[in-house]
Amino acid sequence: MNGEALLEESLDTFLDELDLHGFALLPQLLTASECQGFTKSYSKSELFRSRIVMARYNFGRGEYQYFDYPLPDTIQTLRQDLYERLAPLANSWANRLGQPPCFPRTLKTYLDRCHRDGQTRPTPLMLKYGADDYNCLHQDLYGDRYFPLQVTVLLSEPAVEFAGGEFVVTEQRPRMQSRATVVPLVRGDAVAFAVNERPVAGKRGYYRVKMRHGISTVLSGNRYALGVIFHDAK
Repeated sequence: MNGEALLEESLDTFLDELDLHGFALLPQLLTASECQGFTKSYSKSELFRSRIVMARYNFGRGEYQYFDYPLPDTIQTLRQDLYERLAPLANSWANRLGQPPCFPRTLKTYLDRCHRDGQTRPTPLMLKYGADDYNCLHQDLYGDRYFPLQVTVLLSEPAVEFAGGEFVVTEQRPRMQSRATVVPLVRGDAVAFAVNERPVAGKRGYYRVKMRHGISTVLSGNRYALGVIFHDAK
């Protein structure tokens, strides 16, 4: 992973941004060759447990596939490494929201808890969008137990392989209208963001801000992305 050293060098800044805004950029987490390798693997049905066509469920337009266990080595390593770096912030968020810190140091221990709760299906996925495709604003929860952060990596090059298709996050603040932000990404960049709620400091302590994410309409070409979700699904 090209971004592993970058992440180590800038981890504090990245976590500060993620804590402050509910999302943060990880530049060049994957190399161009790794991105191309993932894109080519989309047609290998043996890697995946299921395929979802978004229009059937009114999720938007486009499709995605969930990887099956055992995960490909690159995804397994990425999932483990990112979890260990994000778990302290996840516990800090839980504490500020009045919940007990419940995220162990390692992904394996956390997934053991998911599996005991009946959430046994892997959730890392690849998404494919063509012209006129989009993804409605949503949250990837999958069960009662969920990790409060997730990561998406853009695998295609904007303005070369596709146009449009911006990554969008929104936050719903209490008694206020929603605010949307477009996160600019190039191929290999990742964005980490809140799955559901995050704490925001107010005059009377911390309050909850609900967040959602989606993809704007792709104008041309094909857009591929990798989603790294840390909790498993029922």
